Amino acid sequence: MIRGAVVLTLCAFAAIAQDYDLIIRSGRIADGTGNPAFFADVAVKDGRIAKVGRIDEKADKEIDAAGMIVAPGFIDVHTHAEDILDLPLAENFARMGVTTVVLGNCGSSVLDVGEFFKKLETAPPSINVATLIGHGTVRGKMMGGSFMRPPTTNEMVEMKRLVERAMRDGAVGLSTGLIYLPGTFAKTEELIELAKVAAAFDGIYASHMRDEGNDIDKSLAELFRIAREAQIRAEVSHIKLSGKNNWGRPAEIVGVIEKARAEGLDITQDEYGYDASSTGISQLIPDWAREGGKFHERISDPEQKAQVIGEMKTRLVRSKRDDYAYAVIAEYKKDRSLNGLNLVQAANKRSGGTSSASPLTATLEDQISLIFEIQTNGGASAVFHSMSEDDLRVFLQHPNTMIASDSGVRRYQEGVPHPRGYGNNARILARYVRELHLLRLEDTIRKMTSLPATTFHIVDRGFIRPGAWADIAIFDPAKVQDNATFDDPHHYATGFRCVLVNGVPVVKDDLHAQARPGKPVRRGEH
Repeated sequence: MIRGAVVLTLCAFAAIAQDYDLIIRSGRIADGTGNPAFFADVAVKDGRIAKVGRIDEKADKEIDAAGMIVAPGFIDVHTHAEDILDLPLAENFARMGVTTVVLGNCGSSVLDVGEFFKKLETAPPSINVATLIGHGTVRGKMMGGSFMRPPTTNEMVEMKRLVERAMRDGAVGLSTGLIYLPGTFAKTEELIELAKVAAAFDGIYASHMRDEGNDIDKSLAELFRIAREAQIRAEVSHIKLSGKNNWGRPAEIVGVIEKARAEGLDITQDEYGYDASSTGISQLIPDWAREGGKFHERISDPEQKAQVIGEMKTRLVRSKRDDYAYAVIAEYKKDRSLNGLNLVQAANKRSGGTSSASPLTATLEDQISLIFEIQTNGGASAVFHSMSEDDLRVFLQHPNTMIASDSGVRRYQEGVPHPRGYGNNARILARYVRELHLLRLEDTIRKMTSLPATTFHIVDRGFIRPGAWADIAIFDPAKVQDNATFDDPHHYATGFRCVLVNGVPVVKDDLHAQARPGKPVRRGEH
C-alpha cells in the first residue's frame, strides 16, 4: 500500500481541468540527439509532446522528475518478439525503458504484415511494434521445404510479391538470417533481387550475416555488395566476433565498415551489452543435415552420421575449442532438468555422472550424441559464451552502433534464457556509462533512441521535442540497474521512475501499470 501511494504521488496527481494532459517537471532532458542534457519541463497532450522548456501552465497529471534523466523511450531494433500478441504487456521490455520494438529479424517474421498490424490495433500491447519482413519466412513459404537450390522463376516472382506486399503494409525493411534454414542456402543474387523490392520503398536491409567469426570478412563483403547493387541501407545485426581465434579484431572490422561508408554505402550496426550470444542448439549441426526436416533420417545412415560428426569436430578445431562447454542449454522442453547446464555438464548428467562443473567426464562423442537427441526432440535454445568483453567495448563505442537486445518477450521464470531480454538497456546505462565511464550518457541515449529511429525510418519517435509521440523513459542515472544474470536471469531492470508510451504510463516506480497504449508502427508513418 505504501508503494502504491508513492506511485500515485509521482505519476498521477489528482486531476484538475488544465492545459495539458501531463507535465514532467524538473527533469534533466537527454533529448536523443546526443547534445548535452539540460533542465526543463515536458508537457504532453493527446499522446504527443506539446512543449519542452519552462512550463507555467498546469496539467491533469504531473510527474516530479527531479534528479532524474528524462529521455525518449528506447527503440530496440533487433528483437524476436513475434509472440507479443500472446504476451502483450511485454514486461521485460517496458521495465528497461523500451517503448518500441522492431520484430522480424534474422529472416523470421510474420508473413502478412497488414493482418498482424490489424490484430495489434484490435488488441494493443503495452509498447509500440514495428516489423521487418523476413527473407526466411518468405523463402520458406514459396519453396516447399526444398531449400538447397535457387528459387524457380515463378517462386522468385512470388517471393518479390510477398516482400512488396509487406513493404506496402508498413514493414520497415527486409531481414535475412543467413546461418538459419532456409536462408543459409540462398545465393547472393537472390538476396539482391529481394532487397531491391525493399529499397523501392526506402526500406532497410538488416542481416544476420553468414558468419560472425572466421569468415566475417566474406560476410561483410556480401552485405556491402547487396547494399551497393540493391541501393539500400544495410544493418549488421548484433555485430560480434565469435571464437577466441577471432578476438582482438574489432578495430579491423570497424575499419572495413568505415571504408564501405566512405565509398558511399549506408552501413550501421546494432549490439547487445553481453559477451555471450543466444540461438538454437541446432546451429551446432551442419545446415545440410537439417534441411528438409530430414535430420533423423540422415543420422540414421552411418555414412551420413559420420560426415555430420566429422564436420562438427572440424568446426571445434577451427574455433580452437576442445568441447561444447561454451554452450549452455537455456530451454529444452523435453527435459527441463538440463536447463542451465552447459553441454558437457548435461551430457555428463545424461550418462549418469555429476552435472557439476568438476569433474567433467563426458566425452566429445557423448556431447554430440546429446546434441543429436535434443535436435530430434524438438530442439532447444542455448546461450553461447564465445565473445570477448574487450571486443564488445570497441563496437559499443562506435557512433553508429545501436543498442538492441536480440530478445523475445520473456515468460517470467520459464527456462534459463539469456539475461539480455531483461536487462540489456539498463546494463548499458549501469555498467558502461555509470561504472566504467566507457560511454557518455547523452551519446548512449542517442544509440537507444534517435539513431534507431532515423536508421529504420521510425517517424516522430526517438526524440524529446514538440510534435513527437510521448514515448518517454524517466530513470535515475545513479540507480538504474540490470538485475538479470546468466545463472539467474528472471529479474527485471530497476531505476525507472516512469516509462510512458504514447503519453500513457506503462511503468511506475519499477512496476508495470498494466496499461496497453502501444501502437503498430508503420514505416514512415507519422
